[in-house]
Amino acid sequence: MIKIPDSERLSYRQMTLDDGDLLFELDQDPAVMRYINGGKPSTREDIDNIALPRLSKYLNPEKGWGLWQVTEKNEQRFLGWILVRPYQFFSEQPQWHNLELGWRFKQISWGKGYAIEAAAAVVQALREQSEVSHFCAIAEQDNLGSVAIMKKLGMEYVRNYVHHDPLGDWDVVYYEMAAR
Repeated sequence: MIKIPDSERLSYRQMTLDDGDLLFELDQDPAVMRYINGGKPSTREDIDNIALPRLSKYLNPEKGWGLWQVTEKNEQRFLGWILVRPYQFFSEQPQWHNLELGWRFKQISWGKGYAIEAAAAVVQALREQSEVSHFCAIAEQDNLGSVAIMKKLGMEYVRNYVHHDPLGDWDVVYYEMAAR
């Protein structure tokens, strides 16, 4: 089982299917949801019938796949999560050695470096796995905050494309870096 060591200000634990309340709490801010679905807060039914079943498909504690809860250590406050799963997981051809990273954080944490600190801690822990060759991330081109995190992690722009997902298709930028 993968363990992400605490970083300077943050602690991490792998989220489980019992964490629906935290996922729901995070998704209530329209600003947080802006680049996910245009700013519509998730309903509890969305969490129970879409988010948690999707998580159950790629959750793999031994490999570190899933959602990593990010908690601010001093206040013990839930800030958000870091996603880890094989790129194109929900497609016909998942890339098992290319791990997609994603993040979603409460607005109160924006601009404080928490997302890059957390993403870097996750990358460092997962880099040790011999089967991981690359890390990647996707975002809408206008999501400048996420694109900045990709760049700060050391990822480089590869391409724009239409990302296909069972929940819908959208135009994204794709960034990638080698694991070693």
